[in-house]
Amino acid sequence: MNKIVIIPTYNEKENISQIISAVFDLNAGYHVLIIDDGSPDGTATIVKQLTEKYAGKLFLEERRGKLGLGTAYIHGFKWGLANGYDYIFEMDADFSHNPKDLENLFNACEIGGADVAIGSRYVKGGKIENWPFDRHFYSRGGALFTKFVTWMPINDPTAGFMCYSRKVLDAINLDAIHFVGYAFQIEMKFACWKLGFKMAEVPITFIDRQIGISKMSKGIVKEGILGVLKIQFLSLTKKYSKKVKANK
Repeated sequence: MNKIVIIPTYNEKENISQIISAVFDLNAGYHVLIIDDGSPDGTATIVKQLTEKYAGKLFLEERRGKLGLGTAYIHGFKWGLANGYDYIFEMDADFSHNPKDLENLFNACEIGGADVAIGSRYVKGGKIENWPFDRHFYSRGGALFTKFVTWMPINDPTAGFMCYSRKVLDAINLDAIHFVGYAFQIEMKFACWKLGFKMAEVPITFIDRQIGISKMSKGIVKEGILGVLKIQFLSLTKKYSKKVKANK
């Protein structure tokens, strides 16, 4: 199976070589696509140097300036589809997601029959380490709020550790995904749910970044709250499907 891990980056020079090595050290057939938004700290330069070591397995897409997490992933999804990958993963660069859990997400799809696998903090066996109380409050409260507003049966709707089977991303009109920040993860799951794909939540341990600066801000939290309301409102008219819908 062709598997590609998409990792968006902005100023991740302290983490990037280690996270790339950790994925390849699994020896499980993963390729890696780094999408760098013009990091001034030289993240892209480090990746370019590593492409020689991991020729044919490590790829770099450079963009000019910070264009948003959502657009980075949409760019990566389209790149992965165009290059024939069967499974397309999302993962952070800062080791908040353990690369070893990639196989659990993959197995949930390949063996368990899920179309989408979500690395979840809020199912049995999932947990969070090194977060202050306010982060727990906003994250958990946001998850419950999203579930209440959308009725989507997902316990961790903002999770960013994902595995999508090819047919899912092939079916979604990616240009219809509205949000580019925090709410992007919610909207993608909402689109998958609306199209009837089978979604599985796989327990993970989320570890707050040890190196680098967190991208979390009050603006991101605000976008998540308002975004959920907008996603539900727009769903009355918005169509996420291209031409082919999933079999329910």
